[in-house]
Amino acid sequence: MTTAKSGAAGRVLVIGGYGAVGSKVTSTLADWFPGRVVPAGRDEARARQHGGVRVDIGDLDGVRRVLDELGDVGVVALCVEPEDAGLARICLERGIHLVDVGATHELIEDVTDLDELALQAGATAVLSVGVAPGLTNLLARRVNGAVGGAERIDLTVLLGAGERHGTDAVRWTVAGLGKPVTAGSRRLPLAGFGVRTAHAFPFSDQYTLRRTLGVSDVTTRLCLDSRPLTAALFALRGTGLLGGVHGARPQRLLTSAFSRVHIGGDGFVVRADAYSGDREATLSLTGQGQSRATGLVAAHVIRALLTQDVPVGVHHLEQLTALADLPEQLAAHGITAAR
Repeated sequence: MTTAKSGAAGRVLVIGGYGAVGSKVTSTLADWFPGRVVPAGRDEARARQHGGVRVDIGDLDGVRRVLDELGDVGVVALCVEPEDAGLARICLERGIHLVDVGATHELIEDVTDLDELALQAGATAVLSVGVAPGLTNLLARRVNGAVGGAERIDLTVLLGAGERHGTDAVRWTVAGLGKPVTAGSRRLPLAGFGVRTAHAFPFSDQYTLRRTLGVSDVTTRLCLDSRPLTAALFALRGTGLLGGVHGARPQRLLTSAFSRVHIGGDGFVVRADAYSGDREATLSLTGQGQSRATGLVAAHVIRALLTQDVPVGVHHLEQLTALADLPEQLAAHGITAAR
């Protein structure tokens, strides 16, 4: 049984703190906790320009040295995705709390396996932090409860193709196009964007929720606000060129092209539908700027770690009672329930 801790002491080290997501985490927390936020990243000049320090997530010995030099880090916000769970292990074994915005299912599972380490050290790690996974998880929990335990949950994500996403986010999306899926596409109305066709996509939330909610049939689908770009990307996936051992080069080319092409706006929608017999429930959230929204979700999670009773161990966002009202809190930032 996990025991609750009452807030966290020390500073917050935001790794990737000047990137698309991390800059929002840094600026929001700096307003809430002046003097306690340290942005960090591999580019030393940029990190120091923002009052931070250099951290290269590929150099774990260097990460240890930075933590030793700072001395009083209470929370690490990981806004870039490492290759493995080594950095998470370093934080948790030192009793440092971790908030991870990573979205790769396999890596999330590796960090989840560190639960016993976190319990022993009295640390908390929060995973599935962002829009998808993140807000999708919270909506799934609510619609699951609304139908009294779902037999099936469908999650749908619409992202703005005009937003300038970080390189890691673009690379992750393109890599996802190369992974096999079994679920079909679905046409449905999305608030503010009309009826859209969304395609099955390997977001981590659908795998996590099968365990945390006990719902065996969960599927997440994706579309972009640009209909032509959505059609082109998923037609390309259908060719099989992005998968297998020969998919690396096409993925690099598509990542480069996708990083330069910005067609559409920056609005996003997340929707959750739950079904149980003849009972159905639907909830949606909409806002502007997926990277901004991810940063805001992470900042709110960190504030909860710093100020509230949160159980130790490794948890996904939907498992924490202290964050159950996060969608309502985000309304102040323009992320609102769609009707």
